[in-house]
Amino acid sequence: MNAMAPPRPTELHRCRVRLTAGPAAAAEARSQVGAAICTWDVPVDATVAVLLTSELVTNAIRHGAGETVALAITCSSGQLRVDVYDTSSSMPVLVDAPADAETGRGLMLVSTLSAEWGFYRTPTGKAVYFMLEFEPDLAERGGRDPQGVHTWGR
Repeated sequence: MNAMAPPRPTELHRCRVRLTAGPAAAAEARSQVGAAICTWDVPVDATVAVLLTSELVTNAIRHGAGETVALAITCSSGQLRVDVYDTSSSMPVLVDAPADAETGRGLMLVSTLSAEWGFYRTPTGKAVYFMLEFEPDLAERGGRDPQGVHTWGR
C-alpha cells in the first residue's frame, strides 16, 4: 500500500500586531513573523520573510508620523503575506539605488525577493505588503534541509 502525505492545509491563519514606532519595532516585527512561520509550519524561507518585514517596518517608522505601526501576517492559498500599516499618506517609491548606497535599497530587496509586493491607501494612511509563495521542496521535506536541519522559523 502506498501512503501519501496529506496535502498541506489551505486554511487561513492571521495575526495582527500593533508595534510602538521606535528602534525596537523592526526586531519585534521580525520576531512575530518568525514565530508565525514556525507556529503555522509555513514552507517559506524565514530569513527572507524577516528581512523583508524589517525593511517595511523600518520604512514605516522612518517615513511615518504616527506613534505606532501595525503588522498583519496572513497565510493562505499557498502564500505568506505581510502587510505593514502606517499613518503616512506618502506612497513608497522604488528607486534604483547603487549597491554601495547607505539608504534606498529596501524596496529593491522587497521587489527582488518577494513573489509580489505593493501598497494601498487606508483610511489612516497606507499599507505596504509583500507575498512569498510556499516552497514545495521545503514542504516535501517537512521544513528540513537535506541534512535534516529545520529551515524555517529559526
